Amino acid sequence: MSENNYKKIYEQFSTQRVIIAGPCAVETSEQIKRLAGILKKLGIKFFRAGAFKPRTSPKNFQGLGIEGLQLIRKTADENGLYVVSEIMDNAELENCYNLIDVIQIGSRSMASYGFLKLIGKATAKDQKPVLLKRGFNATLQELLYAAEYISNEGNPNIILCLRGIRTFEQIDSAMRFTPDLASIIELKEKTGLPVLFDPSHSSGDAKYVEQLSKAALLLGADGLLVEVHDEPEKALSDGKQAILPDVLKEIIEFSKISEF
Repeated sequence: MSENNYKKIYEQFSTQRVIIAGPCAVETSEQIKRLAGILKKLGIKFFRAGAFKPRTSPKNFQGLGIEGLQLIRKTADENGLYVVSEIMDNAELENCYNLIDVIQIGSRSMASYGFLKLIGKATAKDQKPVLLKRGFNATLQELLYAAEYISNEGNPNIILCLRGIRTFEQIDSAMRFTPDLASIIELKEKTGLPVLFDPSHSSGDAKYVEQLSKAALLLGADGLLVEVHDEPEKALSDGKQAILPDVLKEIIEFSKISEF
């Protein structure tokens, strides 16, 4: 894909509300094809699904790797969707670059400054968008410094994503992290970069996702990164926080009527 095409992709994040949706992980061919079809019917253009899963426990499902990413790419092409997926190291960057339209840098990789430099260098020529998630222990300034590591290498097409932070509330909170909603306002004031909010990881529970999504949009978020599964009880990864397609439909409708 050319620089002009990636520029058009990136411009969507500043000219319209963008909702990136899909399952936490690609599990099977049937699952990914089924969900891609459902999301396409809902008007989703950006399809997220993880092939490399950085899990806290090594015993948990780690993803299907490059084979899973190839499946995502094929399915997205068949449905006219853009692929948003995470890579975690130099080998994945080299081997998977052409399979992804928007490269996601996860929370755990935000402080891997050498890796961020490599991402910036690799994307400088074609200006491929990079979605940078806030580390759950990182300050906003640290997030912005991480973005600079990428932009200083020649690619300014960065999308910031808030995904909840770890605070003392996790001692007895029902939520997985503390939703950093107020940070939307600060980042919009401090930078001209698009700011997305991830209600799925922020809460860790599907029952909170719709309300958090609406709050983020009302606070000025340029879009959302949402986990969706049509059979969350069978999901191999983070099924508890995945919403059903019907809930996503409600969020999409709200995004159209709330002020941008």
